[in-house]
Amino acid sequence: MHDALWCVVPGLGTRLLTAGPKPYAALMPFAAHVDYPRQWEADVVLRDGTTAHLRPITPQDAEALQRMHVAQSPESTFLRFFVPMPRLSEQLLQQFTHVDHIARVAIVALIGDEIVGVARYDRIDEQQAEVAFSISDAHQGRGLGSVLLEHLAAAARERGIHRFVAEVLPQNQKIVAVFRDAGYEVTHHPNHEMITLAFDIDPTDRSQAVLETREHRSEAMSLRTLLEPTSIAVIGAGRDPDSVGAQALKHILDAGFTGRVSVVNPKVDKLQGVRSYARVGEVPGLVDLALIAVPAGAVLEVVRECGLAGVRGLIVMSGGFAETGEDDGLDRQRELVRVAHLHGMRVVGPSSMGLLNTSPRVRLNASMAAQLPPVGGLGLFSQSGSLGVAVLASAGRRALGISSFVSAGNRADVSGNACMQYWEEDPDTAVVGMYLESIGNARKFSRIARRLSRKKPVVVVKSGASGYGVPPGHAVRASRAPREVLDSLLSQAGVIRVDNVHQLFDLAQLLLYQPLPPGPRIGIVGNSQAMAVLVADAARSCGLSVGLEPLTVRPRASAAEFREALERCYADEGIDAVVACFIPPLGAVSPEVLTALKEVSAISNKTTVACLLGVRGVTGDGLTPPHLMRSIPAYPTPEDAVLALGSAVRYGQWRGRGPVIRVDPPGIDRVRARQFVEQRLVGVEAPTSVVLAAADVGALLACYGVVLWPTATVTGQEEAVEAGDRLGWPVALKTTDQRLRHRQELGGVMLGIAGPEELRAGLQALAQRTGSGTSFLVQRMAPEGASCVVRTMEDDLFGPVISFGLAGDASELLGDLAHRIPPLTDLDVADLIHSVRAAPRLMGYRGAPRLDVTALEDLAARISCLADDLPEVAELELNPVIVAENGLAVAGGTVVLAHPAPRADGPRRNLLT
Repeated sequence: MHDALWCVVPGLGTRLLTAGPKPYAALMPFAAHVDYPRQWEADVVLRDGTTAHLRPITPQDAEALQRMHVAQSPESTFLRFFVPMPRLSEQLLQQFTHVDHIARVAIVALIGDEIVGVARYDRIDEQQAEVAFSISDAHQGRGLGSVLLEHLAAAARERGIHRFVAEVLPQNQKIVAVFRDAGYEVTHHPNHEMITLAFDIDPTDRSQAVLETREHRSEAMSLRTLLEPTSIAVIGAGRDPDSVGAQALKHILDAGFTGRVSVVNPKVDKLQGVRSYARVGEVPGLVDLALIAVPAGAVLEVVRECGLAGVRGLIVMSGGFAETGEDDGLDRQRELVRVAHLHGMRVVGPSSMGLLNTSPRVRLNASMAAQLPPVGGLGLFSQSGSLGVAVLASAGRRALGISSFVSAGNRADVSGNACMQYWEEDPDTAVVGMYLESIGNARKFSRIARRLSRKKPVVVVKSGASGYGVPPGHAVRASRAPREVLDSLLSQAGVIRVDNVHQLFDLAQLLLYQPLPPGPRIGIVGNSQAMAVLVADAARSCGLSVGLEPLTVRPRASAAEFREALERCYADEGIDAVVACFIPPLGAVSPEVLTALKEVSAISNKTTVACLLGVRGVTGDGLTPPHLMRSIPAYPTPEDAVLALGSAVRYGQWRGRGPVIRVDPPGIDRVRARQFVEQRLVGVEAPTSVVLAAADVGALLACYGVVLWPTATVTGQEEAVEAGDRLGWPVALKTTDQRLRHRQELGGVMLGIAGPEELRAGLQALAQRTGSGTSFLVQRMAPEGASCVVRTMEDDLFGPVISFGLAGDASELLGDLAHRIPPLTDLDVADLIHSVRAAPRLMGYRGAPRLDVTALEDLAARISCLADDLPEVAELELNPVIVAENGLAVAGGTVVLAHPAPRADGPRRNLLT
């Protein structure tokens, strides 16, 4: 082949030189080069649960690109270039590896030092680019093509490209499937030699759903490798029986792990009866999981050896990383994760206390817990290593069964998000419990938890309420959002937040072994009137109601008397749950009483909790494992029992609500809104922000179907009178001082001005009263109603946050504001409005007319879409929003624009966020 006879056609490889217009990329001067776009780098999880590193191509990739090309089959080469091509010429290597990252972009996927996939585009015009993909034959079927398409499309959109086109041979159905399966609407035009494909790359609901499904499956698979390994190597175990490595090895062996166990230690031949190897690469067969317990300075080299040996997952128990609070520790941690991901491995830790899986198929105890807990349905995640082991011990004392447990340590890689992905599909896990010291990707947590909570309860202990900050070693974005936003995020996702680990187990033992209560009505049975009163009082404080008069037997009642009272209570159709209390006058509760409670409750579908003196945990028959029977959760105090029951009731109500629909009101013009925001930010450098003028605020809101109430800015009396005539009398007069413009009680607002003379007098009085300048606002009077405030903010941690409250000092001072994280469902919108304590003012409080809450919910839905679509809207406030009996008026609005930080949960998969 003579290079002079061929040319590179953008996106399509090497083609015969033909006449025609030059591609757009060729017309772009190469001087239009930007710095290397580091923000496009990403670590991703592939279909089989392993990882790869994605980044823009560089000139230094020429040799690796040639190696990948030479290793391809002739068929693959032909499908990519349309001609036989055993090697890439120097000219082509130069062309492929020297790009400007604007009109010509290429992203490579690397595993180890090898390029295993390339995706590139060459710009045709302002909106379109031609694309081409090449995946290593040795790595076909691992999802590289789909993940490269995600990242290439995201890079293209960043450069203003919104449509991809490609020409493929008819037999190349794999690449056609990649485009279609990504959720894009692909059009194709076949001819005699090839098929021309085209599709828009802006995210759609379908493409986002496809992305989330792929992410879920791949991350669940990556955790399955860690929690269900068939082979494990302990690296760093020595003869000292008290060392971390030796203890971990002992626990693995004592638990009866069903797979192969190896030791890596060049100084011993055998340890605890297990053969030892000098290097992990010498261990025969594949190693799924390596447990590393070596000094911090040696960890990185061990990780590299594991990568070269094909190990698929790591538990790093070693400390000395970011938790030290020193820069070199953080650097070591980042390098540890980088090397691991580059070689396809997920990392638990560092500073992890390990993980375990009680399934009889696995029986893995690769942790610092001395014993494998009882088999059960509770999946546990802990960021605190030492606390995690204590948590397991507490669960054991309650006879509470565990399915699996992960101690994340510094959470450098595997986090609670990944564990939730696994537990959603794990048939052995019925309830998820999490101890969180921080949340690294709050939007992703919310998205996954919302989906998981529809299937399985998620109970969270979130530390940090005291305000002492994030533990050293945890990578967390800074947040400007109020502390209450986290509570709102959890509530919105159906997550049950509790205050401590004891409450987590109190609730978990109910959720695991009892049906969800269908409602809040409880029945009380006991042998103490005083105890019954305590239960009733606790129930009311938890939002429960006592469905019938408590049934109390005498303090020294027999088991038969107690059984009779229980049967009467369970037979009542007016209750949803039963609280059984029994305090024996002497000693412990008799076995006969426990038997009566178990037998009567077993034949009912009502939820049961017990308050039994000296008993905390799960009561069974002493023979059958608790996870195989309907056991009764027992509590030492009535407050503990009712608190758990109240949380279960609220979760059941959340889960039992009808199908949710993501809000997307009609009449929204997202394209115009996007163009408007981008135009206003031209020439603005971060972190500078732009406060929009009133007219621009109205223009942006109009894109989302929101109309600002007619307003005129005036500087003199005659201009004000003309505005009054134009807008219609009566009018309101306001100062432009931002501190006073909504504060009638401070003299910044005058309402109900009926005519010109009154307006002239009002202008003079307002100027004297406020000391403001010569600029004022004149508005037509809005209908009478309740004044509300709707706000949004773009937060680095949570992303968009929408807030709602009634206007006024009382709401602000008392913190009576509700928050939600877009995207919102119809139920989220209703909750946002109804959850503020002052909401009754909108519903006809004390004989007042009921206001148009439907219109208010529509406004909130539209603003939530704006906040979700446009991260450039740093702040937005609609104040006041006057809700009348029919309709509402948005009487004022401010918008601040700024270039945002990339959202952590964006339109492409990335473990680095």
